[in-house]
Amino acid sequence: MQYLEEVKNILSDVLSLGERKDSLNEDSILLGNLPELDSMAVVNVITALEEHFGITVDDDEISASTFETLGSLTRFVEQKLAE
Repeated sequence: MQYLEEVKNILSDVLSLGERKDSLNEDSILLGNLPELDSMAVVNVITALEEHFGITVDDDEISASTFETLGSLTRFVEQKLAE
């Protein structure tokens, strides 16, 4: 997962996680574990990922499983970059 750190940094910046970012790894649960990650924050994270990586994410591509863990979110980004 070559983009894990970049995705983690974007998530941390958007959610203002501060030092809690350091405890995040590939298996970290996001939905339900990060109170900051509400529906509005999901939209902001997607927008930040689109801008940073130059990708486009359609609404129907996003599901709860995309944001289940940091690893699943990173895999989603990597799949988008491979398109």
